[in-house]
Amino acid sequence: MADRNALIKELIAMQNKFIEEEHKNGFNAKSYFTPESGSVYDGYRDTFMDKSMELVDAAHADKGSHR
Repeated sequence: MADRNALIKELIAMQNKFIEEEHKNGFNAKSYFTPESGSVYDGYRDTFMDKSMELVDAAHADKGSHR
């Protein structure tokens, strides 16, 4: 459970960083889908998806269900 809570905190921190960037500079789809190296969006989508799916898999394992 502690690992799951840490994962949730990481996801929330990522979302907050994304929102902060969006408020500062607006949303640019090109920057989001093809980010420059080192930008806030660099690796964001893949990392967020991986962490989210890890959380989903853990929830399914708890309930004995499958996605």
